[in-house]
Amino acid sequence: MFAQIITVGDELLIGQVVDTNSAWMGEALNHIGIEVLRIVSVRDRHDEIIQAIDEAMSCADVVLMTGGLGPTKDDITKKALCDFFNTKLVFNEMVFENVKRILAGRIPLNQLNKEQALVPENCEVINNRVGTASVSWFNRNNKVLISMPGVPQEMKVVMTEEILPRLQNRNGSNSVIHKTFLIRNHAESVLAEKLTDWETALPESIKLAYLPKAGIIRLRLTARGDVLLMEELLAKEVSALKEILGNDIIAEDDVSIENLIGDKLRQKKMTLSTAESCTGGSVAARITAIAGCSDYFKGSVVAYSNEVKMSMLDVDAALLDMHGAVSEEVVIAMAKGVAKNLNTDCAVATSGIAGPGGGTPDKPVGTVWIAAVCGDEIKTYKQEFNRGREMNIERAGTNALLLLLTMLE
Repeated sequence: MFAQIITVGDELLIGQVVDTNSAWMGEALNHIGIEVLRIVSVRDRHDEIIQAIDEAMSCADVVLMTGGLGPTKDDITKKALCDFFNTKLVFNEMVFENVKRILAGRIPLNQLNKEQALVPENCEVINNRVGTASVSWFNRNNKVLISMPGVPQEMKVVMTEEILPRLQNRNGSNSVIHKTFLIRNHAESVLAEKLTDWETALPESIKLAYLPKAGIIRLRLTARGDVLLMEELLAKEVSALKEILGNDIIAEDDVSIENLIGDKLRQKKMTLSTAESCTGGSVAARITAIAGCSDYFKGSVVAYSNEVKMSMLDVDAALLDMHGAVSEEVVIAMAKGVAKNLNTDCAVATSGIAGPGGGTPDKPVGTVWIAAVCGDEIKTYKQEFNRGREMNIERAGTNALLLLLTMLE
C-alpha cells in the first residue's frame, strides 16, 4: 500500500516552521508496511490545496493531510476538502462537545471556536481528544484521505490512537522490516565497492541504502512482504554482511555512538570526562543528550585558550611552547588532566583548527588532534581534512567518540 503526505501552510514554505510532521508520519507508516511515495507542502491557497489532493489521490492508496484546520480565516483546508469531495460543511454536535471540553476554564467560547464543529458532511469524523480540530476520514474508490491537525502533538496522538491501527488493518499481513548497521572505517564509495557482489546478489524483495554521516555510515536493509519470509531472508543476508565487514560493524541497530559508549561505560562501571578546544563542548553535548548519562559522565572543560589549558587541565607550558596547542602531546596532556581533575576513569580531548581562519602551512585548517585515555591506556588520532567549520567540528566529535568506543571495546 502506498501513501502520500500533504502538509498545508505558508509558514512551512517560508521556513518559519520546520515540517517535523512528515518525518514522523513517514516513519510511523513504514513501521506498518505502508510506503510513502511523496511528501508535498502547499500554501494556504484553495486551488493549490485541491490540486495537491487531486494529484495525490491519483497515485496513492492513502493520503494524509495536516494543517489548515484552525479557527482563523487562513485555515481553509476544510472548505477545499468540501469542494474536492463535492460536499458541504455541517455542524457536528460530537465535535462541539469536544471543543467545549478542550476550552473549558481556559479560553472563552466564541463564534470562531464554535465553527470548529463544522465538518464535511460525507466524511467519517474522528474526535481529537487533545485539540479542537477534528479529523476527517474520506473514502473514495477504495482509497482514503485523512485530514488531521497540523499541531505536531495533536497529529501524533490521533495518528497513534486512531489512524495507524485502522490503516494497519487495511494493509493486512504485508509489512516492512528494517535492519540498520553502524559502520566505521569506510568512505561511502569504498564501502559500496567492497559490498558490490553481495549487494548485486540481494533478493528483489530486499533493498540496501547507504546513509553517510560525518565519520560513520549507516547501512539499512529494507525487506517488504510477508513478515516470516522476510525475516528469514534478512537473517541470511545479515550473516553474509557480517562475514564481509567483521569488526567494522559497531552496532546492529540504528543507534548513536554516544548511546553505545554510555552502554559500555555503564557495563564496566566506568566514568568519563571531556576536555575540548576546537569542538567547543559539542562532544559533551552529544554525551549528555542521552538520558541517564549522569551514571557515567562527570563533566567537561572547554579550554579554548592556553591559559585555561594550563590552569584547568594542568597542561605544561613547555609542551605548548614546543609543540603548539594543536598537537598530539597537548591533547594527551589535556585528556590526562581532565581525567585527573574530574576524577574519571576515561577522558577524551580535542584541539584543532576548525576554521575558516587560523591555519598554517604545517597545520592547515581542518587539522584536529584527538586523544582518549582509559586508565593507563592512551590512543590518539589526527584528523586532516577541511569541509568547513561546522563539518570539521562535527567530524572531530564523531572521531573522538569512535576513538573512545574502540578503547572501551
